[in-house]
Amino acid sequence: MLSFIYEMEKCIGCKACQVACKDKNHLENAIFYRKVETFEHKEKFLHFSGGCNHCEKASCIEACPTEAMHKDTDSTVAHDAGKCIGCGACTWNCPYGAVSLSKKNGLAQKCNTCKDLRIRGQKPACVKACLTYCLDFGKIDNIARNDLPEFLAPSEKTEPVLIIKK
Repeated sequence: MLSFIYEMEKCIGCKACQVACKDKNHLENAIFYRKVETFEHKEKFLHFSGGCNHCEKASCIEACPTEAMHKDTDSTVAHDAGKCIGCGACTWNCPYGAVSLSKKNGLAQKCNTCKDLRIRGQKPACVKACLTYCLDFGKIDNIARNDLPEFLAPSEKTEPVLIIKK
Protein backbone atom coordinates (compact mmCIF):
# COMPACT_ATOMS: atom_id res chain seq x y z
CA MET A 1 0.00 0.00 0.00
CA LEU A 2 1.29 3.50 -0.84
CA SER A 3 0.93 6.44 1.51
CA PHE A 4 2.03 9.95 2.30
CA ILE A 5 4.00 10.04 5.53
CA TYR A 6 3.98 13.35 7.38
CA GLU A 7 6.03 14.29 10.44
CA MET A 8 4.13 17.14 12.01
CA GLU A 9 6.85 18.17 14.50
CA LYS A 10 9.35 18.76 11.68
CA CYS A 11 7.04 20.98 9.60
CA ILE A 12 7.73 24.72 9.78
CA GLY A 13 4.68 25.71 7.72
CA CYS A 14 6.71 27.16 4.85
CA LYS A 15 4.21 25.92 2.22
CA ALA A 16 6.94 24.82 -0.22
CA CYS A 17 5.01 21.56 -0.74
CA GLN A 18 1.83 23.48 -1.51
CA VAL A 19 3.57 25.76 -4.02
CA ALA A 20 5.40 22.88 -5.72
CA CYS A 21 2.16 20.94 -6.15
CA LYS A 22 0.29 23.96 -7.49
CA ASP A 23 3.11 24.70 -9.93
CA LYS A 24 3.53 21.10 -11.12
CA ASN A 25 -0.19 20.69 -11.75
CA HIS A 26 -0.78 24.17 -13.25
CA LEU A 27 -3.69 24.70 -10.88
CA GLU A 28 -6.12 27.58 -11.16
CA ASN A 29 -6.40 30.32 -8.54
CA ALA A 30 -7.86 29.13 -5.22
CA ILE A 31 -7.44 25.44 -6.21
CA PHE A 32 -5.03 23.29 -4.24
CA TYR A 33 -4.29 19.56 -4.25
CA ARG A 34 -2.10 20.03 -1.15
CA LYS A 35 -2.65 22.79 1.37
CA VAL A 36 -0.71 23.74 4.49
CA GLU A 37 -2.77 25.01 7.40
CA THR A 38 -1.69 26.15 10.84
CA PHE A 39 -3.64 25.32 14.00
CA GLU A 40 -3.21 26.34 17.61
CA HIS A 41 -3.39 23.31 19.89
CA LYS A 42 -2.62 23.39 23.61
CA GLU A 43 -0.82 26.76 23.33
CA LYS A 44 1.34 25.44 20.50
CA PHE A 45 1.16 26.01 16.76
CA LEU A 46 0.97 22.92 14.57
CA HIS A 47 1.24 22.89 10.80
CA PHE A 48 -0.59 20.33 8.72
CA SER A 49 0.16 19.61 5.09
CA GLY A 50 -2.92 17.88 3.74
CA GLY A 51 -4.09 16.57 0.43
CA CYS A 52 -5.87 13.51 -0.86
CA ASN A 53 -5.50 10.70 1.67
CA HIS A 54 -6.06 7.97 -0.95
CA CYS A 55 -8.55 6.32 1.41
CA GLU A 56 -9.07 2.58 1.56
CA LYS A 57 -12.84 3.12 1.52
CA ALA A 58 -12.91 6.32 -0.50
CA SER A 59 -16.29 8.05 -0.41
CA CYS A 60 -15.42 9.88 -3.64
CA ILE A 61 -15.22 6.50 -5.39
CA GLU A 62 -18.49 5.30 -3.86
CA ALA A 63 -20.26 8.50 -4.97
CA CYS A 64 -18.96 8.56 -8.54
CA PRO A 65 -21.68 7.41 -10.96
CA THR A 66 -19.29 6.81 -13.89
CA GLU A 67 -16.36 5.12 -12.12
CA ALA A 68 -14.14 8.06 -13.07
CA MET A 69 -12.92 7.93 -9.47
CA HIS A 70 -11.38 4.53 -8.89
CA LYS A 71 -8.62 2.61 -7.14
CA ASP A 72 -5.52 2.50 -9.28
CA THR A 73 -3.46 -0.67 -9.52
CA ASP A 74 -0.93 0.91 -7.11
CA SER A 75 -3.64 1.35 -4.40
CA THR A 76 -3.99 5.13 -4.78
CA VAL A 77 -7.30 6.84 -5.58
CA ALA A 78 -7.18 7.90 -9.22
CA HIS A 79 -9.37 10.00 -11.49
CA ASP A 80 -10.09 9.29 -15.16
CA ALA A 81 -11.05 12.58 -16.81
CA GLY A 82 -12.33 10.66 -19.86
CA LYS A 83 -15.10 9.10 -17.75
CA CYS A 84 -15.86 12.19 -15.63
CA ILE A 85 -19.12 14.07 -16.31
CA GLY A 86 -18.43 16.88 -13.83
CA CYS A 87 -21.45 16.11 -11.64
CA GLY A 88 -19.56 17.02 -8.45
CA ALA A 89 -20.67 13.98 -6.42
CA CYS A 90 -17.03 13.21 -5.55
CA THR A 91 -16.41 16.75 -4.32
CA TRP A 92 -19.45 16.69 -2.04
CA ASN A 93 -18.58 13.31 -0.59
CA CYS A 94 -14.87 13.74 0.17
CA PRO A 95 -14.70 14.63 3.88
CA TYR A 96 -11.23 16.14 3.39
CA GLY A 97 -12.04 18.59 0.59
CA ALA A 98 -9.39 16.95 -1.58
CA VAL A 99 -11.42 16.90 -4.81
CA SER A 100 -12.38 20.04 -6.72
CA LEU A 101 -14.04 20.93 -9.99
CA SER A 102 -11.96 22.67 -12.63
CA LYS A 103 -13.34 26.00 -13.79
CA LYS A 104 -11.57 25.43 -17.12
CA ASN A 105 -13.14 22.11 -18.12
CA GLY A 106 -15.84 21.46 -15.48
CA LEU A 107 -14.33 18.10 -14.50
CA ALA A 108 -13.20 16.77 -11.15
CA GLN A 109 -9.52 17.04 -10.29
CA LYS A 110 -7.34 15.81 -7.42
CA CYS A 111 -3.88 14.68 -6.37
CA ASN A 112 -2.55 11.74 -8.34
CA THR A 113 0.63 11.48 -6.22
CA CYS A 114 2.57 12.74 -9.24
CA LYS A 115 2.30 9.33 -10.82
CA ASP A 116 4.24 10.52 -13.88
CA LEU A 117 7.21 11.33 -11.63
CA ARG A 118 6.87 8.13 -9.61
CA ILE A 119 6.91 6.03 -12.80
CA ARG A 120 10.34 7.60 -13.50
CA GLY A 121 11.53 6.66 -9.99
CA GLN A 122 11.10 10.14 -8.51
CA LYS A 123 9.15 11.38 -5.49
CA PRO A 124 6.00 13.54 -5.82
CA ALA A 125 6.69 17.27 -6.33
CA CYS A 126 5.45 18.14 -2.83
CA VAL A 127 7.88 15.67 -1.25
CA LYS A 128 10.82 16.86 -3.34
CA ALA A 129 10.13 20.47 -2.34
CA CYS A 130 9.91 19.86 1.41
CA LEU A 131 12.68 21.83 3.10
CA THR A 132 12.59 19.94 6.40
CA TYR A 133 11.98 16.45 4.97
CA CYS A 134 8.78 16.15 7.01
CA LEU A 135 6.80 14.86 4.03
CA ASP A 136 7.46 11.59 2.24
CA PHE A 137 5.62 9.11 0.05
CA GLY A 138 6.16 5.40 -0.19
CA LYS A 139 5.12 1.86 0.49
CA ILE A 140 3.81 0.99 3.94
CA ASP A 141 2.80 -2.29 5.49
CA ASN A 142 0.05 -1.01 7.74
CA ILE A 143 -1.47 2.26 8.83
CA ALA A 144 -0.61 3.47 12.31
CA ARG A 145 -3.66 5.19 13.80
CA ASN A 146 -1.81 7.70 15.96
CA ASP A 147 -3.11 9.60 18.96
CA LEU A 148 -3.81 12.79 17.03
CA PRO A 149 -5.50 16.02 18.01
CA GLU A 150 -9.25 15.69 17.49
CA PHE A 151 -9.26 18.06 14.49
CA LEU A 152 -6.88 15.68 12.65
CA ALA A 153 -8.32 12.35 13.78
CA PRO A 154 -8.78 9.96 10.85
CA SER A 155 -12.27 9.04 9.76
CA GLU A 156 -13.24 5.46 10.53
CA LYS A 157 -15.67 5.62 7.62
CA THR A 158 -13.18 6.33 4.83
CA GLU A 159 -10.02 4.84 6.36
CA PRO A 160 -7.49 7.38 5.03
CA VAL A 161 -4.15 5.96 3.97
CA LEU A 162 -1.97 8.52 5.68
CA ILE A 163 0.65 8.29 8.39
CA ILE A 164 1.07 11.32 10.62
CA LYS A 165 3.91 11.30 13.11
CA LYS A 166 3.86 13.83 15.92
